[in-house]
Amino acid sequence: MLLPLLFLFAAAGLTDASIQFPITENTQVDTSLCPITYFGQEYTTIYINFTGEHMFVCFNGYYHPESNGDCIKAPNTESKTYFELNTEDYSFLNSVTFDVKDSINTITNDATCYLRFDHPTTFGLIAMGSQSVLWWYNPPQIIASVLVNGDVVENVPGSENWVYSDTSGCRISGFGVKPGTTRQSLDNCTSLICSNTSVSSTSSCLVKGLCTVTGPTVIDFRGQMNSVSDRCEYTLLQDQSAGFSLKANFLERRRRDVSFVDSVTLDFSQGADIQLLQGHRVLVGGSPVTLSGSVQTFNGVGLSKDQTGVTANISLNGSPVSVFFDGTTAQTYIDVPVSHTFTGLCADSSSSSSSRLSSDSSCQEQYKDPADDTINPTTVIEQCNILKSAPFSSCNAVVDPESYIIACRNTLNKYPAVDGLRCQFLKAYAKACQKSQSTVQNWWTAAKCHHPEPICQDKCSDHEFCGDIHGNTDCRCRAIYASEYTEQNRLGGPTVCKDNTASLTLVGCLLKENGIDYNHLHLNDKTCTGVMDPESHMLKFNFSSDSCGTEVTTNNSQVIFTNAVVTRNSSSDLITRQDKVFIEFSCSHPAPELQNVAFKIIDNSVEVVLQSGEWHYSLTMKAYSDAAQTQLLGPNSDVRLNQKIWIVLETNGLDEEVVSVVTDSCWATSGNSPSSSPRYDLITDGCANAEDGTVQVMGNGQGTSNSFSFNMFEFSGKEPSEVYLHCQLQLVVKKNNSFPLPGCLGVSPPLSWSGWGSSGPARRRRSLRYRRGAPALISMVWTP
Repeated sequence: MLLPLLFLFAAAGLTDASIQFPITENTQVDTSLCPITYFGQEYTTIYINFTGEHMFVCFNGYYHPESNGDCIKAPNTESKTYFELNTEDYSFLNSVTFDVKDSINTITNDATCYLRFDHPTTFGLIAMGSQSVLWWYNPPQIIASVLVNGDVVENVPGSENWVYSDTSGCRISGFGVKPGTTRQSLDNCTSLICSNTSVSSTSSCLVKGLCTVTGPTVIDFRGQMNSVSDRCEYTLLQDQSAGFSLKANFLERRRRDVSFVDSVTLDFSQGADIQLLQGHRVLVGGSPVTLSGSVQTFNGVGLSKDQTGVTANISLNGSPVSVFFDGTTAQTYIDVPVSHTFTGLCADSSSSSSSRLSSDSSCQEQYKDPADDTINPTTVIEQCNILKSAPFSSCNAVVDPESYIIACRNTLNKYPAVDGLRCQFLKAYAKACQKSQSTVQNWWTAAKCHHPEPICQDKCSDHEFCGDIHGNTDCRCRAIYASEYTEQNRLGGPTVCKDNTASLTLVGCLLKENGIDYNHLHLNDKTCTGVMDPESHMLKFNFSSDSCGTEVTTNNSQVIFTNAVVTRNSSSDLITRQDKVFIEFSCSHPAPELQNVAFKIIDNSVEVVLQSGEWHYSLTMKAYSDAAQTQLLGPNSDVRLNQKIWIVLETNGLDEEVVSVVTDSCWATSGNSPSSSPRYDLITDGCANAEDGTVQVMGNGQGTSNSFSFNMFEFSGKEPSEVYLHCQLQLVVKKNNSFPLPGCLGVSPPLSWSGWGSSGPARRRRSLRYRRGAPALISMVWTP
C-alpha cells in the first residue's frame, strides 16, 4: 500500500507562496497558507484520493463509500492531477473577485488565495475570508459534486466559461445548505434554511421526494441506494396512521442470482388492495380491470394507463402520492405533511431486513450462477455513462445521475443486456427528470431504445416473465423454475401413468425458447395433439394403452406401452422452420413381484397391491365352495376332505383388451416355503395335472382373471397340519383380441414365444406366445 505524501508548506517558513507539483497517488497536503471555509467549517488540510473513476478532494480524511466526507468529487480516470496553491497572484485574485461577485450575489468578501487542480479536469477552491467558492471549468457533460457528510449538496455541470458555486453556506443537522436556499430533512421533515449571509434556521416543511426501484436497485428519497438480493416481498412505503402500505415483490428472470421488481401492491387496511402487474395489468380486489388514458377511481385511487405504464394517484391525509409501474421500474413521488413519518425501503433503502414481508424463508435462498463471459465491463461503462451525455446531461444538475449509473453498472455487469434492460435504467432516469420538471427530450432515439417498449400482450404465468425470444417479445421461463428441467436436459415433467392412461406435460416457455411451435407437435397418431393450458402455458399429451399409436412391447416379462411426441411433417411443405422433435415416453406393467404371503383359508382372502412405475393394479386369490363363485369361504366355513373348491385368481387395474394373465403353475406343500417338500402339483405349464382328475382350469390366459377347481386333500402320513397352496402367474400381451393358449387347451405349439428379435424385445406389435420366466407367486393356506 502506498504511504500518503505529506506536504508541509507552513513548516518551510513560507508567508507568500505559489506551490506547484504533480500528484499521482493518495496524498495529504497541509494548506494552512490558504485555509478554506467549507459550509461553515474552516479546514487547513486536504486529502486527495483517486478511486479509478473519480478524484476526491476532501477536508476531513480520505474518502470511502461509507464515510461522511466533506469533499469535492470530480471525474478522473487517469488517477493524476497537477496541484497548485497560490497566495500571491494578485492580478488573478482581483479578477476572480469581480467575476465571482458578478455571478453569485451571496458572496461579499474578496478572494485571498486559491487551490487549483488541473488535468484531466480543471477546478479550484477560492478562499474568500469566511466564504469560499468552487471554481469549475470543463465540458458540459463533466460534473463536479459538492458533498457535505457524504450527502450531495449540488452537482455542478461544466461549461465553456468559468462556473462558480458558493461552498461557504450553512451546516444544519449535518446537512450542507447553500446560501439563499432551503433543503428538507427527510428524517424529521423540517425545512433547513440558509440565508444569503449563511445564517441557518429551520421550519416545518413538506417532504417532496422520488423513490426509484428498478431491477434489483432501490434509490430512496434521500438518493441513497441499495439492492435486493432475494425474491421476497418488501415494504417500499408505509404510513401506519393512514393504514396504507406500498409493497413490491421481487423475482428472478434469466439468472437465479439477480432479482427484479416484478409487481407492486397498494395495500389498504380499509378497502380492496390494488395490484400493478406485468404487462400493464391491474387487479382491484383480485379482479382485473380495464384501464385507459382517462383516470378511473377505485377505492379512492385514481388509475390510468398509457403506452409507458400504469399510474396510481392517491391522497394520504390530503397530500398526494403518485406511483408509476411499467413492469420493470416502480417510481413513487410523495408530497406529505410533517406529522407523518414513513418506513420502508423508499424511506431508507438499507432497511431490507425490517422491510421484508415474506414469511416463507425460501424466498431468501441465495443462488450463485456462473459468470456470463459475454459481458464486457468496458461496454457496460459506456452503456451506462450515456446518462452523463446529451440529451440526459440537460437534467444532470437537477437529478444526480450517479445512483442510476451505479445501478445500471451493477446489474449489467452480472446480467446480459437483453430484454431492454439497458434502456430500463435510462427510462427510469428520464422519468425521474420528468418528475423534477426537467423533461429529457427524445432520449429514446439518441439511446436507440424502443418507444414505447414492447410488452407481452398475453398474460405470462407466474413462472414466466416478458422477454426477448429469438427477436420476438414473448413469455420466457424464470431461471429457478426452468433449472428443474434444463439441468436434466428435459422440456417437461416425467410421464404420469394411471388407470391404463398416460400423460406427458411439456413446459410452454421452454418450447418457445427452443424454437418449438407446440401447434406442430403430435403423438405417433397425428390426430392426437397436445392441449395448451391458457393460464399455466403447459402443454399436455394423453394416450391410453390402445390409442394414439401406442406401441406395446415386452422386456424381461414387463409389458411396456410407448408413445412419442414428434413434429408434424407435411410432404407438401416445400420448406420448414421447425426443428425436428422426438420425445419418447412410456408406461409399463411389470410382472407381479415375487410374493410369499400365506393365510389360512378361514381368513377369507389375500390381496397384494403391486406397482408398475406409476400404473397400479392388484392381484387377489380367493376360495369359493360353489362353481358360481357366490359362496366365499370365510372364517366360519367348514371344508371337508374331497370337497371341491374353486380358486379364483383375479386382477384389478389391467386393460383386458391389451394384456392377459396366465396361471403358469399351482402346487401344494406342507411347509410355508414354496420350495419345501413334499410337493403336490395341481397345475403345470398352464395345464391341469392329468394324473389328478379333480383338477379343472377355467379361462387361463383369456383375460385378466382365471380360476381352477380341485378336491380338498391333506398330505398322507403326517399329523394334521396346514396345507399351503402356491400359484405362479405371468402377464402376456394380446393381439387382435386373441391369445395363443397353452397346448393343453388345444393350441399348438405350447410354451413358446415369437416376440423377440436378435437384439432384444421388438419395438412394434407382434404375435406373442406364452412362455415361462420371472413369474409372480401368491399363496394361501388351509388347515385340514
